[in-house]
Amino acid sequence: MATQIKTTTAAPKVAPSVKPITKTYPSAPKEFFAFEKENYILMVIGVIVIAIGFALMSGGSSTDPNVYNPDLFSTRRIVIAPTVVLIGYAIELVAILKKSKSTEE
Repeated sequence: MATQIKTTTAAPKVAPSVKPITKTYPSAPKEFFAFEKENYILMVIGVIVIAIGFALMSGGSSTDPNVYNPDLFSTRRIVIAPTVVLIGYAIELVAILKKSKSTEE
């Protein structure tokens, strides 16, 4: 004798006091910049100092390639200009590594 099994599919019963879980996330800031205003100002100053250093290196050419121009090896081009460029790179490094006040708190 075969027995018949009744199967019913019903939705699981949920207590009326149980509410669905909704997650709320804190809103992210609308604008995020990697650096503060002071960092960007220092970066612009560094770029200007580097450009001045390269401008100091320019010149010293001669119209005739057979004529020696001693101005090519002047102190301005050999010593001062590379020093100004290195100072500009140092300013850039400080601008990148300087921590902002908001992250220190």
